[in-house]
Amino acid sequence: MFSKACEYGIKSCIYLITQSLRDKKISLKDISQEINSPEAFTSKILQLLVKKELIISYKGPAGGFYIHPEKLKQILLIDIVSAIDGDNIFRGCALGLEQCNEKMPCPVHEKFKLIRDDLKEMLATTTIYELSLGLHEGLTYLKR
Repeated sequence: MFSKACEYGIKSCIYLITQSLRDKKISLKDISQEINSPEAFTSKILQLLVKKELIISYKGPAGGFYIHPEKLKQILLIDIVSAIDGDNIFRGCALGLEQCNEKMPCPVHEKFKLIRDDLKEMLATTTIYELSLGLHEGLTYLKR
């Protein structure tokens, strides 16, 4: 459903929140290991999230990535998805047709529209902080 970049971006932010709650800055290497992702690819994703001001990057020996306390409970899943994948997931055709719309629908247009609308609602109302709670309590996992 999401691109691999978006998956890694979501996982990174969930992990960063658990560490930012402890007031820790986390290195690229540690993030990559924790979410089981390639370091160079994760670096590009994190740079994009920094550019979109969702996370902070500190340089130097005591540096790393961090989420500011004021943002911890404000970052929504839709913020990350939009920053990395854009809004194509909310507009695209389930069958990949270029000209799928209300006037010229594909065979699954109406059913997929309902799913897409529900997905958008879930992404727009779910915070990364909410998702991090299960991880913090050992109820959910970022890698197997």
